[in-house]
Amino acid sequence: MNGSETEPFMDMYEYDYNSTCDEESSLTVMSYRPMVLPVLCFMLFSFGLIGNAAVLWVLLRYIKLKSMTDACLLNLALSDLMLALSLPFWAYNSQNLALCKLITGVYQMAFYSGTLFVTLMSVDRYLAIVHAVAAIQARTLRYGITASITIWIISVIVAIPQVMFAALEIDPDDNSSQCQPLYPEETQHIWKMLRNFSENTVGLFVCLPIVIFCYVKILIVLSKMRNSKKDRAVKLIFSIVCVFLVCWVPYNVTVFLQTLQLFGILNSCKASNNINSAVSFAEIIALSHCCVNPVIYAFVGEKFRKSLGKVMTRCLCWNCKSGMTFSHRDTTERETSNTPVKSDY
Repeated sequence: MNGSETEPFMDMYEYDYNSTCDEESSLTVMSYRPMVLPVLCFMLFSFGLIGNAAVLWVLLRYIKLKSMTDACLLNLALSDLMLALSLPFWAYNSQNLALCKLITGVYQMAFYSGTLFVTLMSVDRYLAIVHAVAAIQARTLRYGITASITIWIISVIVAIPQVMFAALEIDPDDNSSQCQPLYPEETQHIWKMLRNFSENTVGLFVCLPIVIFCYVKILIVLSKMRNSKKDRAVKLIFSIVCVFLVCWVPYNVTVFLQTLQLFGILNSCKASNNINSAVSFAEIIALSHCCVNPVIYAFVGEKFRKSLGKVMTRCLCWNCKSGMTFSHRDTTERETSNTPVKSDY
């Protein structure tokens, strides 16, 4: 995922760009990882699993797919769920090559598709508000499915190189193995550059400007409207943009800095260790976006919130009825236990 030699959550000294750096200073920076990493992964996994599974369940069971918005929301939840499911495997290194390649592919697909689906959601909101009448035909379920399939195809294509080079590297000190990309020595510099360039292109140079453009235009249109719900919509849009910036900009900046290291810039030991440490924190912040998406895109939405409320009401009513039935049956059994002939139930 990152612009380093390893996949996410691997030991940071494994991808030191400056091989002359003192190994002890590099290791000291990441000494907290064995203790903190499993806890963080479990938290992100738990919240991501619960939130996105709830979105998928409500969408498929109660709302159904009727528009591009529903298709985008469904695929975004699926992408975030895939990302959340891969986290425990990165916290505890896999010892199986097939599983290593599978999780690498799932992780890479979820990483790219999640960013692209957030962008597609932004474009959909832009069309719905800024070009409400003209964009009616462009926001149908058919176009939403087409756009979703295109995003998944792009994500698969971009993930293929990382799956191909994913391998288990044996640590001679403790004989443990780590799942990470091992590029051919003669072309590893090129492959690192391509990986960093693809991540920065998608996250920093393409998706981020589109998201900002869409929501700035939406805010301009909303500012001219006289609507009692305008303030709430503005706050929601502001939170969406802020969360996206906070989660993804630090990560993309650190990837860009690692690209500069590949060009021989910022290649000192101190800079290398600082960047490696920053990447570790930036990755965790970026991954937390899979937990936040269900809140800002689903639970805050009026239609989804009402549907979820109906689901919860039905569940509570069913539990109440079940409890009343059980209580009534238990009372009946106690009453009939003293009679000569017991009930058939």
